Amino acid sequence: MSRAPEQPKDPIRWCAALALAFLLGCLPFLTVVTHPYFDEVHYLPAAREFLTLGTFINREHPLVGKELIALGIALFGDNPWGWRLLPTLFGTLALFAAMRALWFGTQSRFATLSYGVLVATGFHLFIHARIAMLDIFYLTFLCVAAWQFAGAIRQPEQGRWRLALTGIALGLAMGAKWNAITVAMLPGLVFFFARAAAGRRRLFLSRRGAPVPGTTLVEAALWLGVVPLVVYAASFLPAFFFRENPITEGLIFHHQFMLMQQENVLKPHPYQSTWEQWVLNARAIWYLYEPVDGVQRGIMLIGNPLTMILGLPALAWCAWHGVVRRYWAALGAVVVYIVSLAFWIFANKPVQFYYHYSLPSMALLAALALACDALWRNGWRKSALAPVIGSVLMFAWFYPIISAAPLAGPDSFKVWTWLASWR
Repeated sequence: MSRAPEQPKDPIRWCAALALAFLLGCLPFLTVVTHPYFDEVHYLPAAREFLTLGTFINREHPLVGKELIALGIALFGDNPWGWRLLPTLFGTLALFAAMRALWFGTQSRFATLSYGVLVATGFHLFIHARIAMLDIFYLTFLCVAAWQFAGAIRQPEQGRWRLALTGIALGLAMGAKWNAITVAMLPGLVFFFARAAAGRRRLFLSRRGAPVPGTTLVEAALWLGVVPLVVYAASFLPAFFFRENPITEGLIFHHQFMLMQQENVLKPHPYQSTWEQWVLNARAIWYLYEPVDGVQRGIMLIGNPLTMILGLPALAWCAWHGVVRRYWAALGAVVVYIVSLAFWIFANKPVQFYYHYSLPSMALLAALALACDALWRNGWRKSALAPVIGSVLMFAWFYPIISAAPLAGPDSFKVWTWLASWR
């Protein structure tokens, strides 16, 4: 009598433990900077206006991120805790959701947990989980969407409510920042092409076949197409009720205005960069570098110097195995990377910044985790662990300059600015 194959054990408790460790790692020095820094100077005033429905400012960006910053202020006060604690909690959720997405996509404990470590120590998520900017919110909602969509594919008996949550999360992601738009289209496209490839005669009404058996293409269009747009549109509702500068011409006209503002030619900025520099991790942004309470502190946005580079050959490995071997999780990482980066390659936005690489970097680290998992499964355990351990060590070395920890003096930045373009 043959035995059933062993089922891999879900590492959900380890995922939760990693997320908790990340949360605890974010808290030191979170509120040491008692004034708004970097782009907080734009988003905090806008968030405050939501609490009184006074003047609609910062009209060039969608509203969800600012609404959530306002929620943080309402819950925890108009102080550094109120500004930054909610982004930290969302960053923790993003990490947990990203790990759950990879687990459902691979059923590999090593890939899932190594991805969690790589993302937690990859700099991007850590830095944006500690500042009141819009980026952490759209990243979190996209991670939640990926989690629920992968879960719907892996557990089709739960497909309906998971696809519904996917659609809600996609709408909120777009409502937080337009960076999410191109990636938000992917679940619907994946569903359509997977169902079309099954060759069903009743393409739109058949419940059979990938990616989620039991769900018709029509129903999927509702959850992955209509619901995101409705949620996105609903997020603008408060903007109609401001006392000054409310939306009066309708959403379509307002979006034309937003697009015009986004495409305006800005003055050259000392921290602007190009997508080629992002890929090579060649251009940093100083979110903060100044004395705070008489002590020099700094926050430098740069990717983990080890994993941002190791991720590039891993991405090529994933592309090969995704296309040739039909390793769908690997192909998914490549597609998300290319689509999210291409948004900025072709966007009509003349001044761009390295923080736009945050989403591609998460896909890059997924590719690295999958490549390490292949080494692990083939018996190359030390080689598989080396990038993960190296990422942790690199994070520990850079922690003072990405966390606003006390530094020795004004010239301390030289310890970490290995490239002239990082200064």
